[in-house]
Order: sequence, then C-alpha cells, then structure tokens
Amino acid sequence: MRLHKPEITTLQLPAGKAAADLASALTSHNLDVIVIAVACTSKADAENVLIPETSPLIDAALATTDFSFEETLELWPKYSAKAGEILEITAKRDGKAIRIYLLGVGASTLEDYRKAGAALGRKVKGSGLRILVTLFASHTGKSHNEEVRSHAGAFLTAYSLAQYGFELKSTGESSAKTRTAAVAVFTPHLAPEIARSEILSEAVWNARDLIHTPSNIKNPAWMAEQAKRMVSATKSSALRVSVKSGRSLAKFGGLRAVGNSVPVPGPRMIEVNYAPTGSKSWPHVVLVGKGITFDTGGISLKRPYDTMIAMKSDMAGAAAILSAICAITKLKPHVRVTALLMCAENMVSGTAQRPSDVITQYGGTTVEVVNTDAEGRLVLADGLAYADLELDPDYLIDVATLTGAASLGLGKQYAAMYSRDARLAHKLAEVGNQTGDLVWHMPLIDDYAPALESDIADLIHVGDKTKFSAGSVTAALFLERFAGDRRWVHLDIAGPARSEKDAGEFIKGGTGFATKLLIEWLATLA
Repeated sequence: MRLHKPEITTLQLPAGKAAADLASALTSHNLDVIVIAVACTSKADAENVLIPETSPLIDAALATTDFSFEETLELWPKYSAKAGEILEITAKRDGKAIRIYLLGVGASTLEDYRKAGAALGRKVKGSGLRILVTLFASHTGKSHNEEVRSHAGAFLTAYSLAQYGFELKSTGESSAKTRTAAVAVFTPHLAPEIARSEILSEAVWNARDLIHTPSNIKNPAWMAEQAKRMVSATKSSALRVSVKSGRSLAKFGGLRAVGNSVPVPGPRMIEVNYAPTGSKSWPHVVLVGKGITFDTGGISLKRPYDTMIAMKSDMAGAAAILSAICAITKLKPHVRVTALLMCAENMVSGTAQRPSDVITQYGGTTVEVVNTDAEGRLVLADGLAYADLELDPDYLIDVATLTGAASLGLGKQYAAMYSRDARLAHKLAEVGNQTGDLVWHMPLIDDYAPALESDIADLIHVGDKTKFSAGSVTAALFLERFAGDRRWVHLDIAGPARSEKDAGEFIKGGTGFATKLLIEWLATLA
C-alpha cells in the first residue's frame, strides 16, 4: 500500500489584521504549523539572512511567541536560510501548541524552492499535521506574484512527492504512517499552480506505485491490467488501450526472445492512445517504454547476484510513459500521443534466449544476441520499428533504464539523452530543468558504429567485441537504427530512475523519473 497523497489547498486571509488572522486561522482551520519561507541574500553569502519585505506577516506569526524575527535570528546565529534548512519555534497560545517553521529558500531560485518543498515534506511525513505555508518573493527584481507563480508549483510538487511511501505490511503498524500532512497556502491566485502540482505529483505517485510493486505480483499481464485500470480511472473518452500477446506478437522478435523465458503469461505490448475528437491534424508523439518487470540477466546471469534486488524497477520507463499519457487527459494539450509499453520478464529457463541466437526484430532487421542481460534494447527496437513503420510519428521518444554505463558517466542526478535533433534535445533539457528531471545531451558518435557490426546478422546488439567502451553510446546507436528518419530521442534513465536511499523528494527505490518531464514537454506542443 502507499500513503495517501497530502491535501493542498489555498487559504486567503483578509489583509490588515495579520496577527489576528493568523491566530484565527490556527483555530478555525485547525492548523498546527505556520511555515514561513525565508531567503538569504545570495548563495555566495548564505550567512546573511534576508528579512523579507513582507515581514509584517512574519512578525504576526512570531507575535504568537515571545520573539521578534530579529531576536529569533540572534538566538540561532547559525541559521543561514539555505534551501531546505528549517528552524522550528514552539510556543502556546490560548492553550494550543503552536509551531512556526522558518523554512530556508536560499537565493529563491526554482531549485531552491524545490529543495525547500522536499525538506518540508520529509520533515512532516506521516505526522498528520495541518500546515499553513507562506511563500515570499526574494530580491530578484520580480514582482511578488510573478515570483510565487513561477516557483510555487515546484515547491508544492516536491512537498507532495517527499511524502510518498509504499509498503505491504500485514499488521496495523503502517496505519499511523498513512497520515500525510495537509498544507494550506497563504498566497493569492495560486489555484492553477496547485492544480498542476496535483496532476504532476499524482502521476509520479502512480509511476512509483507501479515500480515499487514486487515482481511476484507484477508481470506483463499485470501491467496490462494496470494500464486498463489507469485509463479507465481518467474517465476520458480520448484515451484507449489495447494489448498484443501470443500470436499477435509474431513479428516482434525482440520482445518474444526476451519474454518467452516465461511463456506464461508471456510478453505483452501495451498500446495506449490519446486522440481527442478532431485531433487528426495535431502533432503525433509516440512514447516507447522499456517494461522489463524483472531482470535476472537471463542466461547471462547478473553478477554479483544482489544487483538483481533492484530489478523490479526495470520497467520504470514504461511506468513513466503510462503515467504521463494518463495525466495529459487533464491538461488537454493539442497533441496526439501513443504510448507503447514493451513488457516482458527476463528470466533463466529452458525457453530463454541464448547468447549466439539470431533474432528478427519488427521490420525484418536481424540481430545477433551475445549478452542476454542487454535485453532492454531488444524490446525497445521492436517498439521503435513498429512506431516508425506503422504509426507515422512526428516525434519518437523512448525511455528506459537501459545501461549501467549511463550512470557511470552521469551519476544519479542526470539521465543520458541522445538525439540528432539539437532543437528538440535543447527543449527537453529546458523542460527538465524546470521539472527537476535533469537530462544531459550526449553525443551519438558515428566512429563507434563498427561496434555494432556482426559477422552473421545485420547487427550485433552490444559493442563488447570492440574496445570503444561507451556502452550507453553504442546502445543508443543500436536503437537509432530502428527509429528511421523520425525526430527521435532516447532517454537512458538508468541512473536517476532509482534512488539508493531516502533523500529529498525520493524514497529508496523507484523515483518516477521522466514522468514530469514528459507531461510538461507534451504540454508545450499544444
């Protein structure tokens, strides 16, 4: 089970009587905590705390205690208001305990607000507290409303995501942890930002639910049922789902080669289409997601064995595109979208593919398989070829936890992005910077193409026989062969798709990376 998502609302108090209004809010709205965003003058001078221009509200909040703002800072001289730093003050008023959090937002950049939101969400996770948040402008030259509107969405989304949890305990032990903290925002005119934050955070929560589900529950057939359930839940007539299995996958040689290691239930290609009435002339985007519901490495068994523990998350790409296409039914961009979830299990069995097998991908390209643990590119190649040959996309994007090489090069913060289309890559990077799903444009190095040459087939699927290394690059070059002349982007999310610890807006496990990026990028095509 997962925690319930926190409730986010607005609370607009009458101006002119701040102290009385805040005291009244604590009582009438049953609030437990007032959170006040506090900036420092600059990142370079984090020791110099900025007293906000809207200090009357701070003074009103502190009036419920025995301190003024300046006196508070004198009592805690090491408080620097760096992003996510929280100073907690406790007092009583009319017999009610009052907590005030001075929440650092650093230099008030978008990333600072995201860090602050995550820090607050993590601090109050499971507490059931009711919170009033005040967001203030920094000295950036922007007006108060413009500053708040550009940053509040990131703050609230991070706040919500930091409270995510998933567990399958049999006792009542988990019940107390399901009490997420609700928040009211004391800032006018934020309804659109709150609504968008709800859409983004719900989509990421959905992706995380899919990723965190154990693989003894989650298989390709289960993924198909979840896709049907999520599509039905949108109540959108523009969204349809269809599933290919068995004989209907006869031409999908890569998906069958991997997925037939578990003949029952066998592999699935799940196709979800978003096509509102009158959308035939709109741009068509096809998203292809790797959906390996568990990956042992197949006959080329993973070493060391404990690296398999995280492999229930090897369908994170499919989870991201399914959650994204369901979410856009609420934003209604003028774009047609097809999501292809290429789902299979990669297991060790008598029907598993072998190193040295030659398979025929969708469209007829033959591929020599030399490492069965490089299965993701085989299922993606089928999806890309099917999209190119049958769906005529204007944009073709695949998302996959594909290579360890990507995380070796870029770490856990950035996904590796490959594309020949510089404008498209730049736009995705720009959107990623706004959503926090960071991507780095990597080179498709043609000098490495000989790594894909096979003596017996059209292609070999890994470049191990050469000494180029650059495993993420050669994997992308392989996938490019199946994308035709489309405006294609490959997102290798192996690094940021999983978190090794609870930190920021993540819990240990699947992060839902790329979900927000896809939603917001699709919205730009409207």
